[in-house]
Amino acid sequence: MELQKFQYDNRLPKLFAIACIFWGVIGMLAGVLAAFQLAFPILNFNTEYTTFGRVRPIHTNAVIFAFVGNAIFTAVYYSIPRLLKTPMWSNLLGKIHFWGWQLIIVSAALTLALGYTTGKEYAELEWPIDIAITLIWIIFGINMFGTILTRRERHLYVAIWFYIGSWVTVALLHIVNSFEIPVSFMKSYSWYAGVQDALVQWCYGHNAVAFFLTTPFLGMMYYFLPKAANRPVYSYKLSIVHFWSLIFLYIWAGPHHLLYTALPDWAQSLGTVFSIMLLLPSWGGMLNGLFTLRGAWDKVRVDPILKFFVVAVTCYGMSTFEGPMMSLKNVNAISHYSDWTVAHVHIGALGWNGFMTFGMLYWLFPRMYNTKLYSTKLAGKHFWIGTLGIVLYAVPMYWAAFRSYFMMKAFTPEGQLQYQFMDVVQTIVPFYILRAVGGTLFLIGVVMMVWNLYKTAKQ
Repeated sequence: MELQKFQYDNRLPKLFAIACIFWGVIGMLAGVLAAFQLAFPILNFNTEYTTFGRVRPIHTNAVIFAFVGNAIFTAVYYSIPRLLKTPMWSNLLGKIHFWGWQLIIVSAALTLALGYTTGKEYAELEWPIDIAITLIWIIFGINMFGTILTRRERHLYVAIWFYIGSWVTVALLHIVNSFEIPVSFMKSYSWYAGVQDALVQWCYGHNAVAFFLTTPFLGMMYYFLPKAANRPVYSYKLSIVHFWSLIFLYIWAGPHHLLYTALPDWAQSLGTVFSIMLLLPSWGGMLNGLFTLRGAWDKVRVDPILKFFVVAVTCYGMSTFEGPMMSLKNVNAISHYSDWTVAHVHIGALGWNGFMTFGMLYWLFPRMYNTKLYSTKLAGKHFWIGTLGIVLYAVPMYWAAFRSYFMMKAFTPEGQLQYQFMDVVQTIVPFYILRAVGGTLFLIGVVMMVWNLYKTAKQ
């Protein structure tokens, strides 16, 4: 029997990892600027290009599609060849995917700064860019499925199931929500109208969080966490149940963004029911991740990579507990249109996506560059500064949400509102300042990581 030899090509994961770090810094800088703008409007700089209304979508798109997107592709291009014992199907398609995706990010940043927008949350980009996204996503899919079909390993590990589920669902969501009628080169109107438009948009908006920010990262968790801990997954059976139940339930939870709106009551209730059911697979996955560390908790004390993973998985558990709670109408009455939503999103974005990505990068760089991490101590400091940043970000936002809710509900003995809207806004400005400080701390941690990984690669 002939012994088969093959080698792994790390060039694509390296490119995606570097892009991930670069766009992460840009996206978080935009976020910090937007946070300070809410407290100090003078920081809009009195030009149309730097107003909050333009900086904010640049921040969300850069963090979701540039930072997290490139992190996903780093994980996929690194783990799939190793799990399937075969190189990626096409190196050329991989390069087209990489440069195409970066070009989309640059065009998104430019058009949003210039004020070209569809006005749809997480889907602000105009129709020419939407078409480009579709084409690049298809190229990525062809490469991924080509590799799966030419694999030498019969078994498909659970991480790959999460990648497949993410690819299929994101394609479906993007195409359906981005149906638009172009009226000029950079202007279009949605194919849908009124409440139908809102329903389609929030099926997309919620599931962009589900299938771009969650399921690929669960694939990442199932690959990198056992590797970093040097332990097998706690329960492989649970990971399969986790995958199928999550994929089935998540897609229906979108209407919980539209409680107390013109959406028919049955549709609102359906969104709530599926959101509550989501608790089970989400927490099943979180516990599977944490139990994988059984027997390795002594390593967590000294290994910053495992610390990042532990906090990431815990934040995943926190935000997937909070989401279903916020879908209950009595809780939603407090959280709707308040800073609670902002806190909830950022527990997921900073804790789950941010820390999972940092842990992966700290683990990957020494292996891709065949060296040791430049400074474990510096990585440990990054962990603590980042964690403090998350706490300083989220706690003031929760406080601001409850404060504004109780102020809005306060009446005088004569039955009139005790506070005007402007009173409420002014009273939460100090919380916005604290939030901006938290975001700045988080960004400082990222800059420390950039230096650490640069020195690692240079070795």
